[in-house]
Amino acid sequence: MFRRVLSEKRKTGSVPVYLNVYDLTPINGYAYWFGLGVYHSGVQVHEVEYAFGAHDFPTTGIFEGEPKQCPGFTFRKSILIGRTDLGPKEVRALMGKLAEEYTGNTYNLITKNCNHFCNDACLRLTAKPIPRWVNRLARIGLFCNCVLPAGLNKMKVWRHKAEVGICEGEKKNLRSHSSRFVPSSSSSSILIQRRPVL
Repeated sequence: MFRRVLSEKRKTGSVPVYLNVYDLTPINGYAYWFGLGVYHSGVQVHEVEYAFGAHDFPTTGIFEGEPKQCPGFTFRKSILIGRTDLGPKEVRALMGKLAEEYTGNTYNLITKNCNHFCNDACLRLTAKPIPRWVNRLARIGLFCNCVLPAGLNKMKVWRHKAEVGICEGEKKNLRSHSSRFVPSSSSSSILIQRRPVL
């Protein structure tokens, strides 16, 4: 007699990992329904949202802040990507490792934007990618690169200037709540915080 063996579904972790998606333009209200749009995204884990933005320095472009509250963007939706067993310190160590690759001066709207960062972070946290529609316009732009204006590839959607001032699109009162820290790794990169580390 054959025994039917049921495979147990492997647990993927206890801590939820969300992708928070923001609209970059009001046109997204219409484009979203056609599977298009221009989006900013951040990865939320342990009640902290990590995202990637541009600046002119070879230090990290990764910053953290309050979930669903990224200044300058309109929150659209939160998507559960998966779960992780990494604790807060391990997540910050992972972000420190990603900080070496995602420096502010390497940001590119088509080839290395906030959605690319979120996809990499989600793959490392949950082994699952972000939904394809979130970064579809960048993929289309990659194939239509010769048709796009030359300046678009170097366009910086969101700039944070760690060393010289406040972010474009941010209100001045947010500056008093910003602080920086050096990741625990040996890297000299800094993560830009939207709230102080306690």
